[in-house]
Amino acid sequence: PGAVILQVQNLSHAAHAIGAPIKSTSLTVRAGEIVGIAGVAGNGQNTLMAALSGETLVENAENIKYLQQAIGHWPARKRRAMGLCYVPEERMGHGAVPEMTLIENTVLSGYLRQSLLKLFSLFLRLSRARKSAKKVMDDFHVVAQDSRVKAKSLSGGNLQKFILGREIMQDPKLLILAHPTWGVDAGAAARIHQEMLAMKEKGTAILVVSQDLDELLAITDSIAVMFNGRLSKTYPTADLTSAQIGLMMGGVFDNPSEQVG
Repeated sequence: PGAVILQVQNLSHAAHAIGAPIKSTSLTVRAGEIVGIAGVAGNGQNTLMAALSGETLVENAENIKYLQQAIGHWPARKRRAMGLCYVPEERMGHGAVPEMTLIENTVLSGYLRQSLLKLFSLFLRLSRARKSAKKVMDDFHVVAQDSRVKAKSLSGGNLQKFILGREIMQDPKLLILAHPTWGVDAGAAARIHQEMLAMKEKGTAILVVSQDLDELLAITDSIAVMFNGRLSKTYPTADLTSAQIGLMMGGVFDNPSEQVG
């Protein structure tokens, strides 16, 4: 791993939506590294993701640093412009607007990084946006009639591939993913993992939240576990077993390696 891209220090934050509040959370993600967060849903993962993506702002801006800048008060738009991209857990309505076309959904998150708006105006560069949406569909094998169909017409797996491809196309410095392969077939999951590993090799910092332990053990360099709003320290993935992670998912954070060999 290279330089520190994301550093979270002693972050406490009120519950987001139906999630749990988080308490004194610390985490570091470096360039060329994939860090995984395991845990049963509802233990604060959504709250942490909202704080990191800029969906909610934190009280102390210094609690979250990105590229050595305190960003806790930055809105999502500013974070995206600086290369922090995000794939949320909820695809329809959060990751994509159901009534908008795939072209329009591409513009929603990529208009800054991909220059999809004309300079000093709100007019859309339609040709460029159309090409961008089509490239996502082609590269990630999104099954749809064309890029003009509405997002709600796609199956869950195809919409997931589209949203993830849309974010990867923006060449992020930090990519945050919530359950990246949930609901997709084995072939699509393998392709998504392949893309994540390729981005890691290029130096992208990746943070992935998943309940799939096999997925985390297969693709991450290190893993932390979230339980009841607390995040464990980060362990090298190679040093962990499923049994040890299971203990941490039950709140046993202190020396799990000594309790399960």
